[in-house]
Amino acid sequence: METTPKRLLISAGGTGGHIFPALSVANEFRRKHPDSEILFVGALGKMEMEKVPQAGYTIVGLPVMGMPRKVSFKFLKFIFMLLKSLIAARKVIKEFKPHVAAGFGGFASGPILYWASRMKVPTLIQEQNSYAGVTNKILSKRARKICVAYEGMNKFFPESKIVLTGNPVRKSLFDNLVSVMESSKFFNLSNDKPTVLVLGGSLGARSINDAIIKNLGWFAKSDVQLLWQTGKLYYDEMIERSKNIDLNGVKIVQFIDQMEYAYSIADIIISRAGAGTISELCIVGKPVILIPSPNVAEDHQTYNARALSDIHAAILLPDKKIGDIINVISKLLDDKELRKELRINIRGLAIQKADEEIANEIEKLIK
Repeated sequence: METTPKRLLISAGGTGGHIFPALSVANEFRRKHPDSEILFVGALGKMEMEKVPQAGYTIVGLPVMGMPRKVSFKFLKFIFMLLKSLIAARKVIKEFKPHVAAGFGGFASGPILYWASRMKVPTLIQEQNSYAGVTNKILSKRARKICVAYEGMNKFFPESKIVLTGNPVRKSLFDNLVSVMESSKFFNLSNDKPTVLVLGGSLGARSINDAIIKNLGWFAKSDVQLLWQTGKLYYDEMIERSKNIDLNGVKIVQFIDQMEYAYSIADIIISRAGAGTISELCIVGKPVILIPSPNVAEDHQTYNARALSDIHAAILLPDKKIGDIINVISKLLDDKELRKELRINIRGLAIQKADEEIANEIEKLIK
């Protein structure tokens, strides 16, 4: 019988791709240890400060920001904020006294895991991508365990610390299966027309949104439905720009919370190549066009997308060639065999129990 509640500190944030996997692991850990204490740490002003409390967890914000790519006044601000965050992170660990600290990416992971390891708290990091980021490479030197989603990560991390777990995904994707009929009613779309689902991440993707808005007329003419998540940053602009366009069979939304409905109705999915999203797409098993963001560290999304396209599990469309998007969609719609090949190959990459695997690794560190 447990006498002392297990205290787990989780750092995650910046995008849904970091936040939702961390929440999945927290939910699994709490399911196994209902009396556990779980505290999240994120970056002030970022979406984790809203999404984590909505999921029922407490979060502390650090005044940390991303490192500017060029030396400028912003770099001085970055150094100042980093020092403030390091002081705040040390205080959080001192007061919460975690048994384990786990990092899932985001600006706050650096300061929190640095101090956790210095203060003899076992640390675990989760590297979602096929190409490791600079922060995780640094943190890996002191981390006890490194949970990865791709083979061959020993070129970045010590092999003895690596555990291949996959990336956690939302349980709703395989717990709450919905029919195309239910999904069409949910989005007020037809259930007998091909549907293209466009995702640009929780905040949105400028280049994808611009490419779609230029081709909105094609969807109405081609009798192909469009379910378009613009992201928080671009929704108002895209609504304004589409005012005088025929929106028959077009559904524009800012953000989709219940993704199981969106994935169910989709015949083709267009998406950025964030690691968390790719893990979900492997479980969904639909034909995917991946458009890696050119604005991410170490161009890791291109590596993620290439890992799939090299084995014919997805189509890789570079951001600079996004003008070809309609041609690629048309080719997929016309080629039934290609769609079948993509479905089979992407499903073969699915790992469904990553949250359980990572929660188990956290348990081992506590013991």
